[in-house]
Amino acid sequence: MDQVRQTKIARLPSLILAAALSSGATFAQVNLGGVWQNQLDEDFPDRLAGPELGDYAGLPINAADRLRGETWDASLLTLPEYQCRVHPSDYASAFADIRIWEEYDRDTQNLVAIHLHHFAWGTERTIWMDGRPHPPEYALHTAMGFSTGKWEGDILTVTTDHLKEGWFRRNGLARSDRAVVTEHFIRHENGLTWVTVVNDPAYLVEPLYRSRDYVFSVAGQIAPYPCESVEEIIRPKEAIPHHLPGTNTFLKEYQAKHGIPEEAAMGGPE
Repeated sequence: MDQVRQTKIARLPSLILAAALSSGATFAQVNLGGVWQNQLDEDFPDRLAGPELGDYAGLPINAADRLRGETWDASLLTLPEYQCRVHPSDYASAFADIRIWEEYDRDTQNLVAIHLHHFAWGTERTIWMDGRPHPPEYALHTAMGFSTGKWEGDILTVTTDHLKEGWFRRNGLARSDRAVVTEHFIRHENGLTWVTVVNDPAYLVEPLYRSRDYVFSVAGQIAPYPCESVEEIIRPKEAIPHHLPGTNTFLKEYQAKHGIPEEAAMGGPE
């Protein structure tokens, strides 16, 4: 064997090692894939039965959003067009189990996207991981929005915009289509913490922070979520349930029931 060939063979392991180290960031990323079971240790009433009317405590809303809540009528949810309305991506984490999987480019094995399926309403969203830019402001807004992600150490950080109008709570507090949502997915062995930070220039005076916890399920499966709209209440087609400003007599019930001052119950910045 000539000297040149011996040198090339001798250098081969070091070249392989260098290539592996250069792509180490990819291999060091945490795998979030699998089915994650929803834990209800946080905000239990808010996440299942739903909050009481007039309960805006702890939410940094402004006067415009408070007015949205005061004029809201729960009968709105009986309208056929609202019955199967999906929860937006920044609120969907409140309810049920999720499945996460990764999509890789076949040739380069670079991570292209992370997908998330949520049981409630069968929603699916894509988190683009390939560095693509967000679309212009006039592009389509959807319930899931447009999401891009990046790894910050072991934490997946996601930025989402282009959201349709949604809500902060299921008692009338709206979230506008101008909101930008930042999410952090943090895995702790078999636990997953999902932190959501909402910045909404239309309805919030401060960012709104939420966190949800999940536990990894080895044998977990996500069931289908069929939804069919029906006529629950017979009413004129043009009727939209609502309260005119200052006429909603139910708002005081929450304050009286729990002995909470109006200033605290109606939300706002701390």
